Amino acid sequence: MHVDGIFAIQKRKFRVTTNSKHSYPVWPNLLNRNFIVAQPNSVWVSDITYIWTFEGWLYLAAILDLFSRGIVGLAMDKTIADTLILQALRQAILRRSPPKELICHSDRGVQYAGNDFKALLAQNKFVGSMSKKGDCWDNAVAESFFHTLKVELIHRNKFRTREEAKASIFEYIEMYYNTKRAHSTLGYLSPFEYEKQKIFS
Repeated sequence: MHVDGIFAIQKRKFRVTTNSKHSYPVWPNLLNRNFIVAQPNSVWVSDITYIWTFEGWLYLAAILDLFSRGIVGLAMDKTIADTLILQALRQAILRRSPPKELICHSDRGVQYAGNDFKALLAQNKFVGSMSKKGDCWDNAVAESFFHTLKVELIHRNKFRTREEAKASIFEYIEMYYNTKRAHSTLGYLSPFEYEKQKIFS
């Protein structure tokens, strides 16, 4: 392998992104693993992951529309501060202009349970929902997206800088995942193709 320049894809050390040991109140699990919804912008799910670069970790927060599996909000930064998920949610709101009573589901991490995130939901009259403690299956669609991102992009590349990683991730999501990548759960359409077909049919 060394002679031929072939290298195994190595997994990075596990890095915790969910800090559920906090004193903030949490929402009940309204989603309850019901991952099929009838309308766009009725249920959003969100999660945070991390990507290694030679400059250090890059954290990624994503907002996913459960109707189409499309990524509607995205934020990346070198820290996992509360502002990361706030930025992703604000982008999704500007992009989609969702209705009141939208359900926003996440894990119990402090970024989602904190006052700033709750205030942004209340300001837009959204409804919060959280997974049961320690149960990743309750947010399986968001987890599945991150798995796909890492298998198809992250684990195939070595990023020298955070900016290089950001550009590559943005291009993957906006130019490929949302618009071209087929999903078996969507009848092998891309998220945005599925939305167009359902909305205009």
